[in-house]
Amino acid sequence: MRMGKIFALAALAVAVISICMAVLAKTTEPGTPHRAVVVELFTSEGCSSCPPADELLGRLRQDLSAKNVQVIPLGFHVDYWNSLGWKDRFSSAEFTQRQEEYTRSLKVDGPYTPEMVVDGAVEFVGNDAGRAQSTIRQQAAQLAEAQVTIASAGADQLKIQVKGPTATGNALAMLAITEDNLSTQVGSGENGGRTLHHAAVVRELRQVGTLKNGALETTVPLKLENDWKRNDLRAVVFVQNGPSGKIAGAASVALADQLR
Repeated sequence: MRMGKIFALAALAVAVISICMAVLAKTTEPGTPHRAVVVELFTSEGCSSCPPADELLGRLRQDLSAKNVQVIPLGFHVDYWNSLGWKDRFSSAEFTQRQEEYTRSLKVDGPYTPEMVVDGAVEFVGNDAGRAQSTIRQQAAQLAEAQVTIASAGADQLKIQVKGPTATGNALAMLAITEDNLSTQVGSGENGGRTLHHAAVVRELRQVGTLKNGALETTVPLKLENDWKRNDLRAVVFVQNGPSGKIAGAASVALADQLR
């Protein structure tokens, strides 16, 4: 009888271990999606320290997708370098203001370039590849607080749906249009004589709504300029607690796929 009980307990233990391993394998299998991580880079063509950060931003999406981490890059070109020898054609005072808001919320001494901000929560020098990858992985391991979907809603229109917790504070839904495969031959300033390459350059940023009772559904028209290459455009929607708070969720789609 004693041996029978021992064999029965052993069989039960093996069964429990097998079930646990199956559950673990299911939750960690390669196809399991991670939280989409928004990576913002504040940069300028007039800054000699920025090209390595621009290059890093351009490869993060591809490098980490191989490790099942979805990176949504946003390149914000600030305008305070424009008076120092070269005017950045992608720069905007609006993007400078966004960085200044992060300066206050993240308690940074002052705006600088290149600066990287991950999910609106962590900032560091934008050309630090090791810090970027470790921070992105940490954020990717967290659960998304808001689920975002983007779909076509007809000619040059997008349907945006957001679902999140009801207690999200001042949760704003933001739309960014980004463009890849851009380059500039810089004629003067710190990068004079160089050809700079850019990815995920933010062409437009606007608020498209505020979550009510943890949800939002809206259709927004797109404002695409003639010189923007449609095959290189992406639409990014992210939910942020106020203009410079933590990002609760995000999604990104290629516009060429949505506008056919």
